[in-house]
Amino acid sequence: MRVTWSAGTRLSFRLDPEDEITGKASDEHPIKLATNSCSIGGVPGDAHPDLYAVAAWTVVAPWTRRRITFDRAISAELAEALHDGWGIEAGPIGAERRSPGATLAISYSGGADSVAAATMYPQAPFVHFQRVNHPRVPNRWPHYRSDVLARLAAKTGRELSVVTSDLEYTLAEPRPGYPEHHAVAAGALLLADRLDLGGLGFGYEMGSRWLGGGRYLWRFTPDNPMWAPHGRWGRLFAAAGVHIVLPVGGVSEAVTMRLALGSPLREQVRWCLRGTGGPCRVCGKCLYKELIQAAVERRPLDTPVTADSPVARKWLKKPPYGGQEMIEYGLARVPGIEDTVFGPVLDYFDATEESTSWLEHCYPPALGEIPERWRAEAASFVEANVGLMTEDEVRRVETWGT
Repeated sequence: MRVTWSAGTRLSFRLDPEDEITGKASDEHPIKLATNSCSIGGVPGDAHPDLYAVAAWTVVAPWTRRRITFDRAISAELAEALHDGWGIEAGPIGAERRSPGATLAISYSGGADSVAAATMYPQAPFVHFQRVNHPRVPNRWPHYRSDVLARLAAKTGRELSVVTSDLEYTLAEPRPGYPEHHAVAAGALLLADRLDLGGLGFGYEMGSRWLGGGRYLWRFTPDNPMWAPHGRWGRLFAAAGVHIVLPVGGVSEAVTMRLALGSPLREQVRWCLRGTGGPCRVCGKCLYKELIQAAVERRPLDTPVTADSPVARKWLKKPPYGGQEMIEYGLARVPGIEDTVFGPVLDYFDATEESTSWLEHCYPPALGEIPERWRAEAASFVEANVGLMTEDEVRRVETWGT
């Protein structure tokens, strides 16, 4: 793979003979390449070369097999992180390593998990990624209203940097999206020098960090390759002086939902971008989040989705499910759940409030993963608003999926 940055904002890449058009992201999801260029707007043109390298790698990693050649020298430490993590030979080498900055920013998506992370650090600036159209690839998802979310982000009153990019159109299949989940940080990486970033906070919660996530594993994952600080992505970001920080990595989506709904940012919370005036209420994500919100608010489910709807089919199959811990949480708390689309799922579980109470507290090792500079603020917030798990609850996390 050969990578070139034009004017510091346009990425072009050329595959080597051994590279492949169809590859896999870090979560093993297959993706097919559509085009070999993308742009990132709202960023300066003079970032540290290691920042350019990591930003490029979040885009091209799935298709690169043996080596990557950048258009500027990178540090030996970054080359080592690429080799140790992916077995990739990277160069040329010759730059000094970037020192971490002093600021933690939030990669702000506007969803409940992201808002909860932002609530934990009320002074942290936001970096918001906004999808824009690609000049050469048709938009096959016109119903995805990224402009709506950008406007909501601007209403938060927080210090905000909006990054515009068409990098999601590098994917031909399965649909426009991030080649790697970490590509959402490409703009923040290129802003890191300007914002003095030493850490970037994401809204990934306990299900994503410790319970395997939604589509690739359903078990306890202390060595999660995507989000563990000692994993290959964590080491790569750290080598570029921008640590991956998961402020809500130790709490469930029930907790992030509760924190978001009680946050000053409540009116800006949006997890679905298929409508202009609010969530569409009929997609799979809306159904899942409605179950969690209804459980948190102890009220009946409010959804137009019926059992014969395509988005409900996966919940009518035998488990395991992505986000299964939250399905159990909802089954135990939503009044009248037996008369809803989730009614048949009750046959597979014996979920009670007691058996799911561990999902209302924080898994302590997650706080230990937050870099020391920002750990005390997170710990203080958790102590005041969430509480730590007991030994028995910790055991529930660490035996999940076994």
